[in-house]
Amino acid sequence: MATHFNAAQEYVSTWYGDIHQALMAKFANTKLLVCDVDGVFSDGRIYLGNSGEELKAFHTRDGLGVKALITAGIQVAVITGRESAIVENRMRALGVQHIFQGQHNKQQALESIWQATGIASDATASVGDDLPDLPLLQASGLALSVFDGHPQVQQQADYVTQQRGGFGAVRELADIILLSQGLLHQVQESST
Repeated sequence: MATHFNAAQEYVSTWYGDIHQALMAKFANTKLLVCDVDGVFSDGRIYLGNSGEELKAFHTRDGLGVKALITAGIQVAVITGRESAIVENRMRALGVQHIFQGQHNKQQALESIWQATGIASDATASVGDDLPDLPLLQASGLALSVFDGHPQVQQQADYVTQQRGGFGAVRELADIILLSQGLLHQVQESST
C-alpha cells in the first residue's frame, strides 16, 4: 500500500483508516511490540475439555504479521497472566523470543525485556484488552487496544484497532508499524 498524506489534515491513509501523522511517528519509532495473549492473539475465550485440556484459537493473519515484524527486525514479546503450553508452542513457532507467562506483574516482565534488549520505553508499543494490561500501556511509548477491549483500556490507548482480538488485531498493528517504517513488503516475504 502506498502512503498517502493529506497535508491539510496531517493524516496518513492506511487500509485501516486515516491515522494522524504524529501517531504514525510513534508507530515508526517502534522497535518492540508487546502483546497480551487472551483477548489480543485470541478472542479471549478459553475452551476446556472434559479431560481438563485447554484450547485456544489463533488467527493465521496475526501469525503472518508477527513473522513479518520479526523479519523486519522488530522484536515481538508476549506477556500474559495465564500459563499455557499452547501459547508457548504457537509463539515459538512464530519466532517470538520473549515469552512471559503467569505474570501477575506485567510491568516487571516488560522491564526485564527492556533490560535484555536495550530497547527504550519510547520505542515500545504495547497492546492489551483488559485492566491487567494497563501498566504495560502506561509504561510504553505507544499504547494500543484491540477493538473489543475494555472501555478503560480503549480510553488510555493512543490507537484502537479496527479488528477484534483474535481476528486480525495483531496483524493490523503489524501492518501499520511496517507501513510507517516503509517495510510493508516484509509481509509478502513471510509465512505462518
